[in-house]
Amino acid sequence: MTNEILIKIRDLSVTYQTRIGPVSAVDHVSFDIYKGEILGLVGESGCGKSTLGKALLRLIDPPGEISSGKIIFDDEDIMEYDEKQLHDFRGRRVSMIFQDPMTSLNPVQRIDDHLIETIQVHEKQTKKESALNRARDMIKRLGIGADRMISYPHQLSGGMRQRVMTGIGLILNADLIVADEATTSLDVIVEAKLADQLREIREEFKISLLMITHNIALIAEMADRIAVMYAGHMVEIGDIFDVFKKPMHPYTQGLLASIPNIRFNANEELYKMLGEPPNLTRPPKGCRFHPRCPKVMPICSKIEPSFIEVESNRFIHCWLYQEHPEKMADKG
Repeated sequence: MTNEILIKIRDLSVTYQTRIGPVSAVDHVSFDIYKGEILGLVGESGCGKSTLGKALLRLIDPPGEISSGKIIFDDEDIMEYDEKQLHDFRGRRVSMIFQDPMTSLNPVQRIDDHLIETIQVHEKQTKKESALNRARDMIKRLGIGADRMISYPHQLSGGMRQRVMTGIGLILNADLIVADEATTSLDVIVEAKLADQLREIREEFKISLLMITHNIALIAEMADRIAVMYAGHMVEIGDIFDVFKKPMHPYTQGLLASIPNIRFNANEELYKMLGEPPNLTRPPKGCRFHPRCPKVMPICSKIEPSFIEVESNRFIHCWLYQEHPEKMADKG
């Protein structure tokens, strides 16, 4: 990983219009992704992880919309791109590995056709034979026999389909790969093998990876940095070792404390956070985590904290690490 920024996300919000009112699935999120890094994005279901990943490629469909913010890639704001520019940008510069391969792969198209089409759409000068050779090399690299190239998606196992999706995401050597639960349908052995392959590809091609997952153990093994989301907000970002050694936000502390480990005493009760994530049509005032927070203060339910850098490359969205006149008044 270098200190050179690949993509800057500033004040990004994604809103869905529903029958009971607007839902801010991603709410004024700002962060950077560096060249050559693996950034892990974690959080509970419904916190906005997948929506954020799709927003980076401007893949939010109605009734959703990117309601504010900038996505700066190579000094250009892709929010200003027209459809032709977006067509060139997706796949070539930023690619996405989707969570459910059965809804992403064309059921009447063979595996080789999926990969060849991906190459030729973006590289019109590439001949079919050359594209087929590249596709065959990628599939073999991901542990799928070349004889399965002529198979249809329904003829493959769930794990093989997921690896095909991974191959489609990697085939163009994009600068950034957004992997949305890319290992969910894999068994632990294949997952470990795919994790090794993604690391090798990162090293070889100097690509960046945004790993969106519930699997915090996988992030601990793979990532350079970790970003934690809660209820549409980014609450903590930091170096993977720093965050695991000393989580600062109470939500991050709760997440890590909820993970059993090999030294877990069977007579002890596993930690669980109280309450449930908020209803985003009516989010709580102030910090969205305050109804569940064991360290809540009076100001937490009144004013939303800022997302600030509290240490070098350590960003926190919490009143525990910043001051405010009302907070001082509460202390007396």
